[in-house]
Amino acid sequence: MNSAPSAPAGIREPQVGQWLAANIAGAQAPFTYELIAGGHSNLTFAVTDGNGNRYVLRRPPLSHALASAHDMGREHRIISALHNSHVPVAPALGLCVDTEVNDAPFYVMSFVDGLIIRDNETAQRMLSTEARHNASVSLVDTMAKIHQVVPAEVGLGELGRHEGYIERQLKRWYGQWNASKTRELSAIDRVHDGLLTRIPEQGPATIVHGDYRLDNCMIDASGNIMAVLDWELCTLGDPMADLGLLMVYWTGPDDDAGANNFATTTAPGFLNRQQLADRYAQTSGRDISQLDFYVSFAYWKLACIIEGVYARYISGAMGQHDPQAFDAFKTQVETAAQKAEQLLSRLH
Repeated sequence: MNSAPSAPAGIREPQVGQWLAANIAGAQAPFTYELIAGGHSNLTFAVTDGNGNRYVLRRPPLSHALASAHDMGREHRIISALHNSHVPVAPALGLCVDTEVNDAPFYVMSFVDGLIIRDNETAQRMLSTEARHNASVSLVDTMAKIHQVVPAEVGLGELGRHEGYIERQLKRWYGQWNASKTRELSAIDRVHDGLLTRIPEQGPATIVHGDYRLDNCMIDASGNIMAVLDWELCTLGDPMADLGLLMVYWTGPDDDAGANNFATTTAPGFLNRQQLADRYAQTSGRDISQLDFYVSFAYWKLACIIEGVYARYISGAMGQHDPQAFDAFKTQVETAAQKAEQLLSRLH
């Protein structure tokens, strides 16, 4: 038999195995599959073929509501386009848009054998102090490389509109907030209105990753970025939005806790937020004097996103009906909104 004895949810055997053997050069049955990243974003599976070759398969979540956020063809197009740039990405190997094969489109890329640092314990166990410092620097320098790519030169000039990025983002996520909010939270409304009237002048549109942080990158043992992952929110827009979001997700050794206690990077060796921002300014040559605006926007956007997750949880959509079990999400929303308003109040 050519099929694996039991494939995880999200993989239809033997159809997927037949497609892999027919469309991925060198891939041979039987195939085994292991879910390596799931949840609310796209599902990521490690695939091993009969010869021990390894691949990665990405598909939308099993219950995906926002089709635009899980566009496999778009994600495949982005990493294919960036393959010949200075941005490290896993090589794209194939795209399947025939939903008869696996109920949803999926794409396959090469397996990159590296580390994903998701928590403080892993950071301390897997990386030396020097490697943590190097990871900080490499993370920022790689983000600058993303922003240096000229979209039209790699075939991504039509990936998104070139103007009005922040306005569009404010409209999109405020719409999401109003569609999913579980209660009134006036800070969200105030920050939305305040951000709308304070948008800095936006320069030429660049590629914006949309969810750039350490655990969306694969690194080697020395801390070098080997591949940037999870391009599902990528578009064209204001590169400072990526830096603002990184400030929200990053908590260095001597930084305050931030909105959501992201403690992955608090170990000695990691840079702090200001050092990251200064490194970005130095490497990219960009003006970061308006960074507080973008950090406020990032906190506000995060609050809108987490509220959507919280709303789905308490509605029972995730299979759990005890609302109190998800109070942490509600608190995160309120804390992020508060942080956004504090930063906004410092803007002139």
